[in-house]
Formats: sequence, C-alpha cells, structure tokens
Amino acid sequence: MQDIIIRTIEEKDNAAIATVIRKTLEEFGANHPGTVYYDASTDALFQLFESTPRSIYFIAEKDGEVVGGGGIFPSPGLPEDTCELVKMYLLPQVRGIGLGRKIIQQCVAFAKEAGYQNIYLETMPELQLALKAYEKLGFEYINHPMGNTGHFGCELWMLGNVNTLIG
Repeated sequence: MQDIIIRTIEEKDNAAIATVIRKTLEEFGANHPGTVYYDASTDALFQLFESTPRSIYFIAEKDGEVVGGGGIFPSPGLPEDTCELVKMYLLPQVRGIGLGRKIIQQCVAFAKEAGYQNIYLETMPELQLALKAYEKLGFEYINHPMGNTGHFGCELWMLGNVNTLIG
C-alpha cells in the first residue's frame, strides 16, 4: 500500500472520483434512484467540500490514478455534534488491502479534530463488503435515517462515536 497516496481532493479529481463512485455502485447493482449515483454534487465534490466548513474529502491515488475516496460532511439536519461519512468508494484493485480502513481512520481523526462526537452513515444491503468493514470499525446499526440527505435509496443506517471507532 506504500504506492498509494491519500490526500485531500483537488478540482482536477472531480470527474475521476465521480466515475469511481458510479462504477462501484453499478458493479454492486446499487445504482438506484435516491443514492449518490444521481446526485449532481457527485460531479463537483471539490466545490462541495471546499465551500462547506467542517468537511473534508480524501482521495486515494495510485500511480497517478484516482482509485477511491471518502469524506466527512455535516449533512443537513444532523445534530451539531454529528457528521456523515460520505462517498466512501474504492475500485476493485485496491479493495482488501486496508485502504478503506486507512481512509476511514483519517476521516475519524478529522471528525474528532473538527469537534464532532458521532459519525453517521447511510448504505445499502448490496454493499456487503462495506457493511462488514463498517461493523469491524465499530459502527452500529440504527433503525432510522438521520438528517435530510435526500438518499431515500439507502435502506441501512449506522452510527459510531468518534472515541470508540477504530480511528
């Protein structure tokens, strides 16, 4: 994994990370309406994160190619002390090597630094590998959505405390 760089998003990454997100959702048959697949902001993540206080988006790059990413965002309607783990996607060639865990660790560290107490996430049953990873990191299922993300296509919701998540 030493040949993978994790850095904050730059404007030049917009198209590449949008492609990673959409290809991953297609791969798992999770490209439903009401998911990030259809969000206009998916094509302009740099602008979204750059203009939103207490947010960050990490890009994973291997040999100059964007291979994944994930971020922290204060989604509308969430309590002040809660942020959302958002747009966490990896291409197949970099799964299973600990990269997702490393990005989430950086997200948790940022969330703590930004003063958040909890991290919320929304996901889908189709993303079994991600569900297992989130569980291992300490996220727990909750029985209702939080906030106003507009992602009615996500049927599973999880929450973790920044002090107990493996970060």
